This record gives sequence, C-alpha cells and structure tokens, in this order.
Amino acid sequence: MEECSEFSPLESQLAAQIRARLGELRGTESRVAQVVLDRGTDLVHLSVSDVAALAGTAPSSVVRACQRLGFRGYQELKIAAARHAPRPAPGPADDRDPAARALADSLRAAREALDGMTATLTPADLRAAAGLLDGADQVLLAGTGLSGAVVLDLAYRLRALGLLVDAPADPLTAQLAAAQLPPTGVCLAVSHTGATPTVVDTARRARAAGAAVLAVTSYARSPLTEIATHTLVAGGQDLVFGLETTASRLAHLAAVDALAATLLALRGPRAEQALRLSADVTADQMY
Repeated sequence: MEECSEFSPLESQLAAQIRARLGELRGTESRVAQVVLDRGTDLVHLSVSDVAALAGTAPSSVVRACQRLGFRGYQELKIAAARHAPRPAPGPADDRDPAARALADSLRAAREALDGMTATLTPADLRAAAGLLDGADQVLLAGTGLSGAVVLDLAYRLRALGLLVDAPADPLTAQLAAAQLPPTGVCLAVSHTGATPTVVDTARRARAAGAAVLAVTSYARSPLTEIATHTLVAGGQDLVFGLETTASRLAHLAAVDALAATLLALRGPRAEQALRLSADVTADQMY
C-alpha cells in the first residue's frame, strides 16, 4: 500500500519505530500499522473506530496492534503523533511570546469547535434527545476526567428542570446504577473520545438492563456510539501540543445547553414549576 500524499507523515523516529515492528505483525494488526503510517499526523482527528474501519477490523484489534507496536493503546499512539503534528506558523508577535501563542491557539480551537457543531448536530437530534429525557423515569449521567465537568453542569440543569437525576462520581457506583436502571430509564454518557472504558462499560450495562443510552461525544463512530441509542456529536481538535484541549468540552457544554433549552420548551409548565424551586434555592444563597 502506498503512503497517502495528502496526509502529513509521522515524525521520522516514530515512523521508524512502527516500520521496525511491521515484520512481527500479521493480518489485521499489519493493516492497522499500515493505516497509521498512511494517515500520519491525521491520526489526531481519528477515533479508534475510524482506524478500525479503515483497516477493516474491530477497535479491539486496533488497541492490540498499538500494544504490539510498543504503546499502551491507541490514545498513547495519538499523543505521540500529535507531539509532532504541524502547527500554524507563528505571527511576528506570537513567536516571541508563548502566552500570546497559547491564547491565539486556544481561541482558534474553541471557535473551530463551536462553528463545527453546525455540521454535526441538528435540531432533529436535539428534539429526539429531549424527548427521550422527557419520558425517562430516571436519568443516570456518566463521565470521567474533563468530561466530568460537563456531567456536573448537566446534572444541575436537568434537576432544575424537574428530572430525577443520578450522577455518581465513582465509576463502579455508576456501573451499578446503570445495571439497576429500569427500561424507562436513560443513561446519558459524556466522553470526548467515546472510548473511555469506564464510561463505555456504564453505557453497556445500561443497555443490558433495557434502558436507552444517549451519548454526547466528539466522534460519530466510537465504541460508545456503537452502544448508544441516540447520539449528539460535537467536538473540536482532539490533541494540541500532546494534551487534550478544552475546545471539545466547550462544544459539549454548548450541546447540553441547547439540549436543556429544548427540554425546557418541551416540558413547558412542568419545567417552569421546577425552575421556580431552583430559583428559590439560588436566591437563598445570595447575600
């Protein structure tokens, strides 16, 4: 397979590390390694399921191939690729001021993430998700790491609209709660990559219990979306400087904000009554 010229190649040492192990790989693992070489630094924009589709295999095979290549998993390989991804040329001021460069890059990533939502999130998606939550007897929220902040924000919003919400901080408690959901319950899982094991496992247990699963994620194709009954896709560039940025979290917050507003309109007087209680609580905490 020839390398695709439309993608920037991996940094030479990383590419050499992968090529050196090609002879040890067979079948699907070899195809995964070739996809990694062909896609180069474009890997930072691909989920594990995207790579699996390109290689004609399963996400689990992608993870195993990455481990055979010397990485702990696909995410570590993406981080290695991102460290050497091409960056925009600095402006005359940015090249002398790291803070100016960081501010410009962060604002650019945030704008791109929010603007990109118009291509991945539709009013129909929001209406379907709001209808699902409106009919739920119980809503379980799941998310860890930086996605946990989105979960906390959404938990408050949904409670303020009168929904019965559970948002366990402990992942084992979340999985137990998922296994106990009734068929009329909903598990709302937030994961940037859609491949966070504890979140995916929580969603899987909810589905096994007969509950619906609503995913908020940055990738349309991932282990989480394969489980989900409904998906809201919103997110930005995956990695910058080898670290996850907050751009995708801003997009996720905007998505759940729109979801809450849609739910408010759908629930009408029921939500307005609950909001009055929320306003009373808030007023009591002001001096």
